[in-house]
Amino acid sequence: MKKITEIQLKEILAKHLEWLKNPEEGERANLSGADLSNTDLSNAELSYADLRDADLGKADLSNANLRCANLRFANLAGADLYCTDLRDADLGYADLSGANLRGTKFKNK
Repeated sequence: MKKITEIQLKEILAKHLEWLKNPEEGERANLSGADLSNTDLSNAELSYADLRDADLGKADLSNANLRCANLRFANLAGADLYCTDLRDADLGYADLSGANLRGTKFKNK
């Protein structure tokens, strides 16, 4: 599990936002295998991000956009996913035990 500093995370999120606006600029967020447990990612823009095998246990992901994100094998145990957008996200084998799923969007209505 790779540890990501707060400064590194801010840089990754900024580059990801640039990439979403223009794929020739910025860089898609690759946080696969990252230890993001207990991290405040509320309101984060992480659509299309690679979070495979990431530890997001007890992380605050409330109101985050994780649409189309790769969360295969991610640990989301105890995470706050209140009003998080998980539409079309790959949650295969993800651990959601004890996660707050109130208001979470899983599919289009």
